[in-house]
Amino acid sequence: MAEKTRSAWKLGELADEAGVSARTIRYYVQRGLLPAPPFRGPDTVYGPEHLLRLKAIRRLQQQYLPLDAIQAELLRRSAEQLRDLVNAPEEAKSRQIVVPPAAPPLVVEYHSRAQPEHWERWELVPGVELHVSERADRRARELAEKLRREVEEEGRR
Repeated sequence: MAEKTRSAWKLGELADEAGVSARTIRYYVQRGLLPAPPFRGPDTVYGPEHLLRLKAIRRLQQQYLPLDAIQAELLRRSAEQLRDLVNAPEEAKSRQIVVPPAAPPLVVEYHSRAQPEHWERWELVPGVELHVSERADRRARELAEKLRREVEEEGRR
């Protein structure tokens, strides 16, 4: 007998299925990584897209991507591409997305219920990134630029 594919989960059930906490799911919805489910009070349910995205987020976290980069990946990939990511063989899952040090700053826009925000991301050294919001004031931007210049100068020594 064929197994019936599930299409709806309560919050706790989805959390168990995805291996995350209910609090994490609510945070991802608030942050715009997951779409908000249709609200039906205690009968609110989440669908297959929510589970797929949660599994994709976990895969991308295994590649050490920050949430802003994960959000950009979720926005640029189709549902089929997310399924391919989730179902990829183990060696492909462990491959990291690497931004070369000479890459220009990446501008990421994420959508949530709040005002969209642009971020610049600079890789200072392998494994260390600096993220600067477009909303950062002049002093914060000057400080970020100073840190970036000092790291570049240190790398030349």
